[in-house]
Amino acid sequence: MKILFIHGLASSGTYKMADSLRILLKPCEVIAPDVPIEPAGALRLLEGICREQRPDLVVGLSLGGFWAQKLRGRRKILVNPDFHVSRLLRTMVGVQDYRSPRADGAKTFRITETICREYEDLERSQFEALPSEEVRLTSGLFADRDEWVRCGEEFERHYPGRGISYPGTHLPDYPTLKAHLVPLVDRLNLR
Repeated sequence: MKILFIHGLASSGTYKMADSLRILLKPCEVIAPDVPIEPAGALRLLEGICREQRPDLVVGLSLGGFWAQKLRGRRKILVNPDFHVSRLLRTMVGVQDYRSPRADGAKTFRITETICREYEDLERSQFEALPSEEVRLTSGLFADRDEWVRCGEEFERHYPGRGISYPGTHLPDYPTLKAHLVPLVDRLNLR
């Protein structure tokens, strides 16, 4: 099985959750690219990976959950997805540091007003025309003590019965993934 892992904001494909998935879901192949901050580039990269690599499952964390949702027609698990990242980005306009190493060696990225508007445009249409098959392909995991993002109720409105709450915080650690994400993958009969 192939899994596409999509990291969150200010992160990279080397984020520890990618390695946790590699260990917990052996012998699955985990594809974990560095996703650009610019929305058009991010979507182009992720759609290209899906076309070429044909992952069986997409797992997106936070901003990565927003991107995973955009990959229609794919089985996906959104972990603490941020459906309104533009709100956070507006507080971060300017140069920001990456929190995990990037393949290209970049240490910083820039948030601009244009990037914020581009995310807002995508957010406005993100739930439009969700066919029942797309709802069936989408699952969500939501931390009960998420300190950054609270989109569980919104997810439930658009993906009724597809969300699961777990005890934890926004960034799940290895034991949390083992206890909650792995059983969900097993229930989806993907291994």
